[in-house]
Amino acid sequence: MKFWDLFQSTDNIQLDKKTLVTLRWIAIAGQFITINFVYFILNFSFPFFYCCFTIFLGILTNCFLQFRFKKNLLNNFNSTIYLAYDLMQLAVLVFFTGGITNPFVILLVIPAVVSSTFLSLRSTFNLSFITAISLLILTVYYFPLPSEGDLHFHVPEYYLNGIPVSIIIGLMFLCYFGARFGFASRKRTEALNKLELVLAKEHELKTIGVQAAAAAHSLSTPLSTIKLVSKELEKEIGQNAKYSKDIKLLYNQSLRCGEILKKLSMSPVKRDEYFENVKLKDLLIEIINSFEEISNKKFLIKSENNNLDPVIKRKAEITYALRNFIGNASKFSETKVEINIESNKEITKIKVCDDGPGFPDDIKNFLGEPYIHSKDKKIDSKSGLGLGTFIGKTLLERMKANVYFGRSDDTNGAMVTIEWETKNLLSI
Repeated sequence: MKFWDLFQSTDNIQLDKKTLVTLRWIAIAGQFITINFVYFILNFSFPFFYCCFTIFLGILTNCFLQFRFKKNLLNNFNSTIYLAYDLMQLAVLVFFTGGITNPFVILLVIPAVVSSTFLSLRSTFNLSFITAISLLILTVYYFPLPSEGDLHFHVPEYYLNGIPVSIIIGLMFLCYFGARFGFASRKRTEALNKLELVLAKEHELKTIGVQAAAAAHSLSTPLSTIKLVSKELEKEIGQNAKYSKDIKLLYNQSLRCGEILKKLSMSPVKRDEYFENVKLKDLLIEIINSFEEISNKKFLIKSENNNLDPVIKRKAEITYALRNFIGNASKFSETKVEINIESNKEITKIKVCDDGPGFPDDIKNFLGEPYIHSKDKKIDSKSGLGLGTFIGKTLLERMKANVYFGRSDDTNGAMVTIEWETKNLLSI
């Protein structure tokens, strides 16, 4: 990920109000306990009442946030405002209690670091700027460090100047890595949400099939009754032209419904015997057949070392992931796609290879992550955002597989290797 990508985030960033309120109460309680301990227990002199008034204002703002602010989520702007206020409140307290010589001055970096993780980079930059200005002001202007008697705390000037510089440097590193990890976490969360949506759709299709079979079973009895009654009515009414046509139509439509329900009721039988359990090679053949209908590329399965050919459960996760990697190979290949299957009692391995340009060097180390781009315009125009690869890799890893990306010696193109311990594959 490039540094400038952090500025291009379009996330709808929101911060939980309850979390912020709780953190602010903890900070206010800590500030109140500290100044009372120093003033009443240690008997150190400092502007105690000014500090109490500053903390009181913080209590008022937090009460407003907790009880008067109606939304449960704060948008980026509101969150930034509250964090900026907390930063300035803490800076005022430090100003009254020793300024840059106060050991608690390091706490000024907290609002900016919190922002770097949860908010936009613009908010983090603004808070960091306020923090840096506050540190520079506190280096020049501040009340004496609280002490008993007339103790004067003196250190060399270069030492005092070095404190804000060191804190600002630390702030820069903390904010950068916080922003980087926060951005990556939001990207991954968004991609995982799409993954869950894909799985939900796959399972929904499966559920519809089960419901259709249940409906066929439940409707068979009333439909038989309709057929029987319509047949009896036809016998009783006889040749009455006024009603016979409608009764015949009713009977024929009931027969038609019966045929439809018969097909639906047969689905679960086929599903149990042929669909739920499938040989790995047969599953790959099914996937390849679907691509051969829409592609002019040549698909070849090599199974010389497929000694076991394990029978597995037809999981939506495995099917979707294999389709994705084979589809990518078809998209980037020049003429052919090779799928190698190797299996024995220990290891089961699938290699999806193509004769295309292979994986670009600039994204090779990031394959499997969402939202990546290659500098190669030709490849990038076909590759999209890397979501398919991320979803496929994540699904297979959930199915106890290891996924590796490399170059094929046979086709001189890209190669995706999917490897299971055979016992893990059979237990899925």
